[in-house]
Amino acid sequence: MTYTPMMQQYLSIKKQYPNEFLFFRLGDFYELFFEDAKQAASILEITLTGKDAGAKERIPMCGVPYHSATGYIETLVSKGHHVAICEQVENPKFTKGIVKREVVQVITPGTLFEGKSISSATNHYVGAALLGSPIQLAYLDVATGEAYSTSIRENHRALFAKANELNIKELVLLEQDALLVEELSELYDVHLTIHTPDELSGYSDLSHEASKLLLSYLHATQKRTLTHLQTFQHYEETAFLSIDSASKRNLELVQSIRSGDQKGTLAWLLDETKTAMGSRKLKQWVHQPLANQAGIEKRLDKVEAFLDDFMVHEEVKEALTTVYDMERLLGKVSFGTLNGKDAAQLRKTLQQVPVLREILSESTNSHLQQLGHQLSDPVECRELLERAIADSPPLALKDGGVIREQFSQQLDEFRYLATNGKDWLAELEQRERELTGVKNLKIGYNRIFGYYIELTKSMVHLADEARYVRKQTLANAERFITEELKEKETMILTAQEKALVLETELFEKVRDDIKQHISVLQQLADALSELDVLQSFATCANYYQLTRPTFESDTKMEIRDGRHPVVEKMMNNHHYVANDCVLTNEKNMLLITGPNMSGKSTYMRQVAITIIMAQMGSFVPASYALLPITDKIFTRIGAADDLAGGQSTFMLEMVESKNAIVGATKNSLLLFDEIGRGTSTYDGMSLAQAMMEYIHDKIGANTLFSTHYHELTELDGQLPRLKNVHVAATEQDKKVVFQHKVKDGAADKSYGIHVAELAELPIAIIERAQQLLSDYEEQEDRQLSLFDFTATSEPKLKEHDVVVQLRKLDVMDITPLQALNLLHTLKQSVEE
Repeated sequence: MTYTPMMQQYLSIKKQYPNEFLFFRLGDFYELFFEDAKQAASILEITLTGKDAGAKERIPMCGVPYHSATGYIETLVSKGHHVAICEQVENPKFTKGIVKREVVQVITPGTLFEGKSISSATNHYVGAALLGSPIQLAYLDVATGEAYSTSIRENHRALFAKANELNIKELVLLEQDALLVEELSELYDVHLTIHTPDELSGYSDLSHEASKLLLSYLHATQKRTLTHLQTFQHYEETAFLSIDSASKRNLELVQSIRSGDQKGTLAWLLDETKTAMGSRKLKQWVHQPLANQAGIEKRLDKVEAFLDDFMVHEEVKEALTTVYDMERLLGKVSFGTLNGKDAAQLRKTLQQVPVLREILSESTNSHLQQLGHQLSDPVECRELLERAIADSPPLALKDGGVIREQFSQQLDEFRYLATNGKDWLAELEQRERELTGVKNLKIGYNRIFGYYIELTKSMVHLADEARYVRKQTLANAERFITEELKEKETMILTAQEKALVLETELFEKVRDDIKQHISVLQQLADALSELDVLQSFATCANYYQLTRPTFESDTKMEIRDGRHPVVEKMMNNHHYVANDCVLTNEKNMLLITGPNMSGKSTYMRQVAITIIMAQMGSFVPASYALLPITDKIFTRIGAADDLAGGQSTFMLEMVESKNAIVGATKNSLLLFDEIGRGTSTYDGMSLAQAMMEYIHDKIGANTLFSTHYHELTELDGQLPRLKNVHVAATEQDKKVVFQHKVKDGAADKSYGIHVAELAELPIAIIERAQQLLSDYEEQEDRQLSLFDFTATSEPKLKEHDVVVQLRKLDVMDITPLQALNLLHTLKQSVEE
C-alpha cells in the first residue's frame, strides 16, 4: 500500500510514539489519523471524518484548531493519556516539497501545567521512584521548577499514599518496578508511566538515582533545556513533623472529608495569602510542619513582628496584591512560552521588590528588617523589562505592540512606516519639490514599478541627475526613482511583516536575557512566598485571636482554652466551648468518655491541629500553649469504609492502628477515637484495652483515647499514666444537653438512647430501647463482668489449641470475611 509523502511522514513519526495521541500539525489544525482519530473523536466528542492518503480507502481522521487545542489536550491528559505535539519546524513559504515536522513535546498527566483543571494555588508534581529498601522518591513541579527527593522506609503502599498526599499526578517507574505496584496505582488513582532511561549516569552530579530517572524522563518528553528546574532538595522525614496520609485525611488538613474540596480545612483557614506562590508555600508547610525548635521559633518571631508593627503589616499586604506568580512565570521563561502579558506581570512583580524592601527596612523590628534583606533586588532584569515591554502589551506576539517604543530604533522605524507610510511619502514629496523647485512634482505608486517620482516633460530638466534614476517614460511625463525612495518603498511595503519579525526577535532576546538570571529570580520568588505565608499567619493570628506557643524539651503539654479553629469558623458567630488539655510526664494518656455527638472527636482533633499549627510556625487557638516538639502524629478517627480498597471499617481501623503503634515513638502524638467499635462489644473492649496497655508500657507517647466502653475507665487503677476525663452532658426534662466541656473523671452514662431521640427516631423505637436497656442493666447486675480489672494475675487459658492458632494469625494479612469465618470456626471448637 502506497501512501502520500505527507502520510508516510506521519507514519514514520507515529512509529516513534505508538502509545501517544499524535497531534500532527497541518496548517491551522492538529490532525489525528487512524486509531488515534477514532479514539480521540470518541473521547473529545468531535466529528470523525476521512482523508484521501493514497490508499484505496479513505483513512479515519479528526482534527482540532491549533489555537484552541489546549482544552482538547487537557481532556485527553486528564483521562490518563499522553499527547505528542508534532509541529512544522520549517516555514512552508520557503520549503519545496514536504514541510519538516518533529515532535516538540509530549504532554503527560504530570507535565501538564496549564489548563482549567490546574490550580496555580497548588503544586502539580510529576515523580519518579525506584523500589528498593528504602524506596527512593523524587518529584518536581514542571511549572515552578521546585524539586525534591526523599526516602521512604516503609512499603509500596506508603509510596502511593505519599504520592496522593503530595499531589503527584504521575509516577515514573522502571518496567520491573511498575509490574509490582500496578494494582496500587489503580487503588490510589496515581498514573503510572514506564520509562527506560538511555543512561542514568548521564546525570552524574546527582547522588539520588530516582532524581536521575525523573530528569531522564523529562528530557525525553519535554525536549528542551529546562533551565528553571531547581537543584533537588533532599530531605529526611525526621526533618519534619510526620503525619501519615490517613491522619491528614482524618484531620482534614487540605481536603474536607465531607465535600472533597478545600473549604473546611486547616489550609483554607490559614490561607490569607495574597499570591499564588504564597498559597502553594502554605500548603507545603501544612504537609510538612517543622520538627526542630530553632526553625519554628524563627517563623514565630517574624509572625509576632508583623503583629507588633500593624502599619508595616498592612503595607506589606497591599504591596503583595500586585505580586504575580513569579515561579510559574519563570517556568514559562524556561519553556519559551512567556508572552507579552506574562512579561508585564513579571515586570510588575520585580517593581514591587524595592517597594517591599523599603517598607520592611523602615521597620524598627530586626525580624522584619531581615525579611527585607532576604528580598534580593534584580535591578538588571527589572530595568530590562521596564525598557523593553510596553505598558499594556497584548497576549500574543503576532498582534504586535509587545516591545516598548524607543527600545529599538529600527523597530520604531518599521512601525512608523507601517502606520505612517503615507505621511512619510507626503513629507518626501514636499522635500523633493523644494530641492528641485518643481511645484507639481508628485510621488505615485503602481504594482509594476512600485513607488516613483513623476515630473512633467517640461520639468524633466530640473531633475537631480545625481540622485534620480529614470524608470519609465510616458507621453507627457517621466518617472524616476531614488535610492532613498527605493529603500523606503521596500520598508513601507514590508514594514508590518518586518516589524513583527523584529519584535519577535527582540522579545526572545529579552526572554533569553531573563533566563540567565533564573536562579537568582527563583530565590527571590521563594523569599516572596515565605513573606506572604508569614504575613498570612499574622493576619490569622489577629483575626482568630491566636496565641504564640512556647515549647518544652520533654513531652509535657499544656493547652489552656484550646479551640478547633476550623470548627469555630464554620460555626460563624455561635459560641465555641474552649477546653484545656494537660499532659504531664506522670499522666500523658487521656481516656475520654462521654456521649456520642458531645465533642470527643473534635476535642482530640483540636489538640493535633494545635500542634501542627505551632510547628508550622503559626500562632495557635488557645489562651496559652506549652507544647512538646512532636515527631509524628497518628490518628484513628472516623468510620468511613475503604470500599475501593476492599477494606471494611474494622479492617481499616486495625490497619491504621497498626501503622500508629509500629511507627510511633515516645515523642509522638496518638489519637484513637472509639477503637473496636467495628466489631463485637467484647472483641472491641479486648482490643482497646490491649492497645492502651501496649502504648502505655511499650511506647509511652502522648495519647488521647476516646471510648464508649465505660468498662475501660477502670484501667486508671492499672495504668499509672492513664487519666480519665469526660465530655460533660446533663439531663434536663429527660433530654440530654451537651455541654461540650471536658472535665476530670469518667462519664457516668453514655446517653445513647437520648442521642437517638435527638436524631428523631420514631418514638416506638425509643421507648422499646429504654425498656431493653433496663432489662440488660438488671441482668448485668447479676453477672460477673467479663473483665476483672483488679486481677493481679493473667486469666487461665483452657483452650490451648485456639490460643496457638490465634498467635500464628497475622491480622494485617486477612480479609474481614476470612476473619469472621475463622472466628466462627474457633468459637464452635470451644463450644463443642
